[in-house]
Amino acid sequence: MAKATSKAGASARPGAVFPLRDRKWHPKPRDAGYRSSILRSPKKKLVIIPQTASELTGPVFGHDLIGNKDTDLITNFARSGKSAIGERIIVHGRVLDEQGRGVPDCLVEIWQANAGGRYRHVNESYIAPLDPDFGGCGRTLTAKDGSYRFTTIRPGPYPWPNGPNDWRPAHIHFSLFGQAFTQRLITQMYFEGDPLIPRCPIVRTIKDPKAIGQLVAKLDMDGAKPMDSLAYRFDIILRGARSTLFENRLEGN
Repeated sequence: MAKATSKAGASARPGAVFPLRDRKWHPKPRDAGYRSSILRSPKKKLVIIPQTASELTGPVFGHDLIGNKDTDLITNFARSGKSAIGERIIVHGRVLDEQGRGVPDCLVEIWQANAGGRYRHVNESYIAPLDPDFGGCGRTLTAKDGSYRFTTIRPGPYPWPNGPNDWRPAHIHFSLFGQAFTQRLITQMYFEGDPLIPRCPIVRTIKDPKAIGQLVAKLDMDGAKPMDSLAYRFDIILRGARSTLFENRLEGN
């Protein structure tokens, strides 16, 4: 097994030795520009509770729970003969380990706002209309090479009560499960070229531009479906120096 090293510039090719992760690039839990973080940030040190075998090994999800339409957010909540309103897109990529190897059988769940920027949630207050044919969530399992794929509509940006005129850029939430529910990682995917990304107070809590770049899906015209959908590629790296930034593991993975 390759050993981690602090040598800068180590190759990122599969099987290569990776430098240790620089955990200084994670945003601080409390950021004055991100108002919610003031109340949410911990005031005391974390208390480490040893995990038991049951927490490390189960419960696990059943692979047969994945439905035929779970990867198609355009139709999985739509009425018969209907489909979600909005710009049709394909979101795809691979879930990779620290050495660039695909991670199979990883449960990938996504949720998002509709094309108008509104979530289907009881506490949603944005004035944009609900789309009766869009539920906003889907799930799939990664293939043997770690690949995944969803068809959906591009979510709209929306305002939020953080500052006088703060807007969230278009984004899709990602949750990844390993072999137990304690192995859960959560992050967000943004879209290449969105001018709202550098203006977002949540994004601005991340001080390293490279870390932000890892959360931005790239337009992939080779993966697009002609006369149907644009495609965006979003690879997710679980650990190592190139690890994707995860909201619930700011201390590292």
